[in-house]
Formats: sequence, structure tokens, C-alpha cells
Amino acid sequence: MQTVAADQVDSLATVLDLVRSGIARTKPEIGRRAGLGRTVVTQRIAQLTECGLLEDGDLGPSSGGRAPRELRFRARAGVVLAAELGATSIGVGITDLSGRVLAQHEEPADIGLGPESVLGHVEELFDRLLAEVDPAPIWGAGIGLPGPVEFATGRPSAPPIMPGWDGYPVRDRFAARFDAPVWVDNEVNAMALGELRAGSAKGQDDILYIKIGTGIGAGLVSGGRLHRGSQGCAGDIGHAAVADDPVVVCRCGNTGCLEAFAGGAALARDGLAAAADGRSEFLARLRESKGTITAADISAAAQHGDRTAVELLTQAGRLIGRLLATLVSFYNPALVIIGGGVSGAGDLLLAALRETVYRRSLPLATRELRIARSTLSDQAGLVGAAFMVIDELFTPARLAHWVGSGAPAGQPALVDIPPRPTFS
Repeated sequence: MQTVAADQVDSLATVLDLVRSGIARTKPEIGRRAGLGRTVVTQRIAQLTECGLLEDGDLGPSSGGRAPRELRFRARAGVVLAAELGATSIGVGITDLSGRVLAQHEEPADIGLGPESVLGHVEELFDRLLAEVDPAPIWGAGIGLPGPVEFATGRPSAPPIMPGWDGYPVRDRFAARFDAPVWVDNEVNAMALGELRAGSAKGQDDILYIKIGTGIGAGLVSGGRLHRGSQGCAGDIGHAAVADDPVVVCRCGNTGCLEAFAGGAALARDGLAAAADGRSEFLARLRESKGTITAADISAAAQHGDRTAVELLTQAGRLIGRLLATLVSFYNPALVIIGGGVSGAGDLLLAALRETVYRRSLPLATRELRIARSTLSDQAGLVGAAFMVIDELFTPARLAHWVGSGAPAGQPALVDIPPRPTFS
């Protein structure tokens, strides 16, 4: 296939997106949805078929005449590497070009070990998973990190819980290792994108994704698109001030941060204190047998009726709910999704969060607001990291630069293509 002419790029991308998304699968449907003439649709389909992105599928339903042939996106033409790095875990996966997970692996990890150790292990895990799936070109890689990321460069920026990571060239490292374009983002943005493309937010335009784990963060979707802000740190609510207490110091060095009072690490800290000073016999027994207390232990204690644990979870839910109520009134989302490890701590935290949001937000903002748990759970960040790559690769600007060769594999510089197509 020859280089795509400038006046064909938008229509080519439109036809491809309609088939990829399943919105339209036959030529008549594509023509109606895209507002394109029959000749143009036929030409674009021929181009996309020639370069291996589309293929013939089954016969579609007939409307009275000959049944039309459906078109199918060749999702197995390549694979995407996806990784979600949390404070205490690593999740890696291989997906096809539709975001379907082909292989995955998750294990405990310590992000504080530094980029050389952690990313070296991620590379090993990618190699291991690639050996488990059918051979296909690597079209790209998506990496989610538990801290602020400058999206334009793929580098962490002063991440509070990631010593040694500031300014580390994560994108450049993986691009050189796998010879493919790489995108790096905050893990909560990846989770929000995962829910938007394949989870409970599919089809929604305005959502908030709140991750409650070791830390707390938010992903914002506006008008059906992920909102990162001008530098990429939009949604970092974990370090918003919610108290004036000078005693509790956050990992970022400031005092009063939401994360320092309501995150998983804060729950574990307060639970350990309750076990030590005799306020909770249940937690004291756990501490004696395990040597420590985790946020999951607080949940277990609450489910066994431990009053102190119930109070800790309720207080955390209310603190998060107070800040979330402000965001709901300010942003007016249709859906708030709660994810992260602590979000699974029974119904106490979620109930307190919901009650606070509905009580403190503007009535109009909560009239049709839904607050629900993540449906993708642990896979949200992994799936979102893959879709981050897929979405970027199939923008008209980048599609124009690689569609002539049939695949973006071996073209890591695609990440540097400007947002609008340029032609020589």
C-alpha cells in the first residue's frame, strides 16, 4: 500500500474506527455512520484490507436484498504490552489490538526498589508472557506508574513514593528494548481509561474514577476523552489538603493530605496503633500472629464487628466523600467509579463515601449520579494501559505515518508525531 494522501487520512481513520468499535460492520452501515459516499467507503475498505487491518467476516442480516458481507478488524495482527505498576504490586499483560487480554501475570512488588530493578523485572515478565502467546509483531507498550508522569516525555515527575524514579526515561527504555512506540501515564489514568473502553463506563462521556489503594488518586474523563491536564498531573487528589493536623506527615512531605488520613497505608498505620494501645482486641491478635497490620486486616476486623475498624473505615469514607463531593459539584460527572484495593473493604467505606457525596454535593449534580465499584477490578489498569497505546496509534495523525507499512512495529518515534497530521 502506498503512502496515504492527506485528504484521505480522516476518512480512512473514520472507517477503521467504526469497524474496530463494532459500531458499523457493513459498507452500507459505514456509509450512513460516516457520511461517506459508496465509492469512498469501498476505496477506504480496500486500502485497509490491503494493509492487513480489515478482513471479510460473516454475512450480515439482509434487509430484503442480498445479505451484505460484514467486515472484521484483524485484532490479532499485532500485540500490545501493558504494565500497571502499583506501590506494592506489578501487573503485566499481553493484549491483542482490541484490548483483549491474551496473557497476564501479577505479583507483589516494591516500587521503592528503584527503576532499574523494577523495570528490569517487568521486561523479564514481558518476555515470559510473549513466549506464551502466538507470535505477532509488538505494536506498542503502555506503562502505568503510581505517581505523577509528564505524559509528553513519559518520565515520572517528583513521585512521592518512588525514590530514584524522578525524571527516569521509562518510555525510552522500553522503546529501545522492544523497538516499538511506548506511552507512559499515571496508573489511575490507565484505570479510568480501562473502565471507559471496556468496563462500567463504556458509552459514558463524563466520569470520575477514584482509586483507593495504598494511595488515593482520580482519573477524569470529559466528553468521552481522558483529561490529563496541561502537564499530565490532573486528578492527583491524594495530596489535596483535608485537615490542618501538623502531626500526620504525608509521604510527599506535606501535612493534611487526604492520602495520609484515608489511604491504605493510613488505615494500616491507624490500625497498628489501635492494636498497640488496646483499642482493638481483634487487631491486637492479628498483630501478634502476623507482626503487622494491613488495610485488608482493617476490613476483616470490621466484618467481624470490631468497633475500631468500623470507625476507621467509616472515617476514611467520609473524608474521601467530602473531597469527592466538591469534585462532583465542580465537574458534574454522570458516573463515579470506585476502584483500588481498599475499595473492596466491604460496604462500610463505600456507604460512608456515598452518603457524604449525596449530602454535601449540589442536588442537581447528584440527581442522576451513580457511584459504583469498578467492574474490571484488578484488570482496569492493565486494560487501560493497552488502550492508551491503541488509542494513540489509531489517531489520524499517527495512522497516516504507519498505515502504508501495515504496522507500527519497529517505529518507536511515532510517539513524537504531532497531534495533527503533517505531510512532506
